[in-house]
Amino acid sequence: MNARPDVMLAPATLPPREPAASHPAVFHRFAAELKALGRPFPRALDLGSGRGELASHVLREVPGLRLVTLDFSETPEASARTRLARKEGRRTHVVRHLANPGWADGLGRFDAVISHDAVHTLLRAHRPVALYAQVRSLLLPGAVFLLADRCAGENDGASPCLTPDEQREAFDAAGWLSADILRNDHHTLYLKAHP
Repeated sequence: MNARPDVMLAPATLPPREPAASHPAVFHRFAAELKALGRPFPRALDLGSGRGELASHVLREVPGLRLVTLDFSETPEASARTRLARKEGRRTHVVRHLANPGWADGLGRFDAVISHDAVHTLLRAHRPVALYAQVRSLLLPGAVFLLADRCAGENDGASPCLTPDEQREAFDAAGWLSADILRNDHHTLYLKAHP
């Protein structure tokens, strides 16, 4: 796998309390990657959709996108319901918890899986290799997995998050063709993987 630290997704400096994974530049990059698939009606899965901010952005920016949002609860916030109300014809919400081994059952296949600031607390405790193998099984040939999430630094032994090296090892063990770390800073990892 190739590390490509030269690829920039967000400004070099971000306020220390703002998770870099929620920076709008990441949303733009995700939308650009989905457009670059070159498929007229791509089908994507937003893994851990939360408040719906990423979902709203990619649905607005990617014509024809059909999106499945998956989270452990119904989107509880009124702001998320309002944000996504006009997208209901192109969006389906599924309630599943990623800690449940059967979370991927019956979802079908996707041109892309996207995840932003959602899986970091699950990975160490819930077998990252199994999670990434499940994501891989959902992807069609030529598809992509885009991940922007928190990660542990080399000296963060008590962190529930994985280090970049642990991420690479998990993708390798799950049988991915490639997993390129596009950027790693501010304890945030930006990764693009192909099945």
